[in-house]
Amino acid sequence: QLQAYGGGLVQAGGSLRLSCAASGRTFSSYGMGWFRQVPGKEREFVAAISWSGGSTSYADSVKGRFTISRDNAKNTVYLQMNMPKPEDTAVYYCAADLYGLGYPRLKGYDYWGQGTQVTVSS
Repeated sequence: QLQAYGGGLVQAGGSLRLSCAASGRTFSSYGMGWFRQVPGKEREFVAAISWSGGSTSYADSVKGRFTISRDNAKNTVYLQMNMPKPEDTAVYYCAADLYGLGYPRLKGYDYWGQGTQVTVSS
Protein backbone atom coordinates (compact mmCIF):
# COMPACT_ATOMS: atom_id res chain seq x y z
CA GLN A 1 0.00 0.00 0.00
CA LEU A 2 1.27 3.44 -0.96
CA GLN A 3 0.24 6.75 0.53
CA ALA A 4 1.35 10.04 -0.94
CA TYR A 5 1.22 13.16 1.20
CA GLY A 6 2.75 16.59 1.61
CA GLY A 7 0.85 18.41 -1.11
CA GLY A 8 -0.65 21.83 -0.67
CA LEU A 9 -0.48 25.39 -1.87
CA VAL A 10 2.95 26.82 -2.68
CA GLN A 11 4.08 30.02 -4.34
CA ALA A 12 5.98 29.89 -7.58
CA GLY A 13 9.67 29.91 -6.81
CA GLY A 14 9.18 28.34 -3.41
CA SER A 15 9.67 24.73 -2.44
CA LEU A 16 7.63 21.75 -1.36
CA ARG A 17 8.48 18.16 -0.49
CA LEU A 18 6.17 15.30 -1.25
CA SER A 19 6.47 11.97 0.53
CA CYS A 20 5.20 8.53 -0.31
CA ALA A 21 5.08 5.98 2.47
CA ALA A 22 4.91 2.29 1.65
CA SER A 23 3.79 -0.58 3.81
CA GLY A 24 5.42 -3.97 3.64
CA ARG A 25 8.90 -5.33 4.11
CA THR A 26 9.92 -5.40 0.47
CA PHE A 27 9.90 -1.66 -0.24
CA SER A 28 13.67 -1.63 -0.60
CA SER A 29 13.41 -3.88 -3.67
CA TYR A 30 10.89 -1.70 -5.51
CA GLY A 31 11.57 0.89 -8.13
CA MET A 32 9.52 3.99 -7.39
CA GLY A 33 8.06 6.72 -9.53
CA TRP A 34 6.22 9.99 -9.23
CA PHE A 35 3.54 10.98 -11.71
CA ARG A 36 1.05 13.82 -12.02
CA GLN A 37 -2.27 14.48 -13.62
CA VAL A 38 -4.45 17.49 -14.29
CA PRO A 39 -8.15 17.24 -15.14
CA GLY A 40 -8.75 16.43 -18.77
CA LYS A 41 -5.18 15.30 -19.41
CA GLU A 42 -3.38 12.00 -19.24
CA ARG A 43 -1.26 11.10 -16.27
CA GLU A 44 2.37 11.92 -16.98
CA PHE A 45 5.73 10.78 -15.71
CA VAL A 46 7.63 13.13 -13.39
CA ALA A 47 10.54 11.23 -11.83
CA ALA A 48 11.69 7.71 -11.00
CA ILE A 49 14.31 6.02 -8.85
CA SER A 50 15.70 2.50 -8.81
CA TRP A 51 15.53 0.20 -5.80
CA SER A 52 18.98 1.22 -4.57
CA GLY A 53 18.64 4.89 -5.38
CA GLY A 54 21.57 4.58 -7.72
CA SER A 55 19.59 5.45 -10.83
CA THR A 56 17.19 8.34 -11.23
CA SER A 57 15.35 9.83 -14.19
CA TYR A 58 13.28 12.95 -14.72
CA ALA A 59 10.85 14.45 -17.16
CA ASP A 60 12.45 17.28 -19.09
CA SER A 61 9.89 19.69 -17.66
CA VAL A 62 11.14 19.19 -14.09
CA LYS A 63 14.81 18.39 -14.63
CA GLY A 64 17.02 20.64 -12.55
CA ARG A 65 14.13 21.70 -10.29
CA PHE A 66 12.78 18.47 -8.78
CA THR A 67 14.74 15.76 -7.00
CA ILE A 68 13.59 12.24 -6.24
CA SER A 69 15.16 10.35 -3.35
CA ARG A 70 14.38 7.45 -1.06
CA ASP A 71 15.01 6.25 2.46
CA ASN A 72 14.62 2.48 2.49
CA ALA A 73 14.92 2.37 6.26
CA LYS A 74 11.78 4.49 6.46
CA ASN A 75 9.98 2.86 3.50
CA THR A 76 9.58 6.30 2.01
CA VAL A 77 10.29 8.00 -1.30
CA TYR A 78 10.42 11.76 -1.63
CA LEU A 79 9.97 14.36 -4.33
CA GLN A 80 11.65 17.65 -3.52
CA MET A 81 10.05 20.35 -5.63
CA ASN A 82 12.19 23.47 -5.92
CA MET A 83 11.29 26.51 -8.00
CA PRO A 84 7.83 25.17 -8.80
CA LYS A 85 5.86 26.82 -11.56
CA PRO A 86 2.09 27.25 -11.96
CA GLU A 87 2.19 24.59 -14.68
CA ASP A 88 3.34 22.09 -12.05
CA THR A 89 -0.12 22.27 -10.49
CA ALA A 90 -1.57 18.76 -10.52
CA VAL A 91 -2.47 15.76 -8.43
CA TYR A 92 0.75 13.89 -7.77
CA TYR A 93 0.84 10.09 -7.47
CA CYS A 94 3.53 7.66 -6.42
CA ALA A 95 3.86 4.17 -7.83
CA ALA A 96 5.96 1.06 -7.26
CA ASP A 97 7.49 -1.32 -9.78
CA LEU A 98 8.28 -4.81 -8.54
CA TYR A 99 11.33 -5.21 -10.78
CA GLY A 100 13.12 -2.42 -8.98
CA LEU A 101 14.16 -0.47 -12.04
CA GLY A 102 12.10 2.70 -11.75
CA TYR A 103 10.76 3.11 -15.27
CA PRO A 104 10.63 6.61 -16.80
CA ARG A 105 7.10 5.95 -18.07
CA LEU A 106 3.68 4.88 -16.82
CA LYS A 107 3.90 1.32 -18.09
CA GLY A 108 5.54 -1.16 -15.77
CA TYR A 109 4.28 0.05 -12.42
CA ASP A 110 2.38 -2.46 -10.32
CA TYR A 111 1.04 -0.46 -7.40
CA TRP A 112 -0.32 3.06 -7.24
CA GLY A 113 -1.04 5.27 -4.30
CA GLN A 114 -3.72 7.85 -3.85
CA GLY A 115 -2.73 11.26 -5.05
CA THR A 116 -1.91 14.46 -3.27
CA GLN A 117 -2.89 17.84 -4.70
CA VAL A 118 -0.19 20.39 -5.42
CA THR A 119 -1.23 23.90 -6.34
CA VAL A 120 1.39 26.45 -7.38
CA SER A 121 0.27 30.06 -7.28
CA SER A 122 1.84 32.72 -9.45
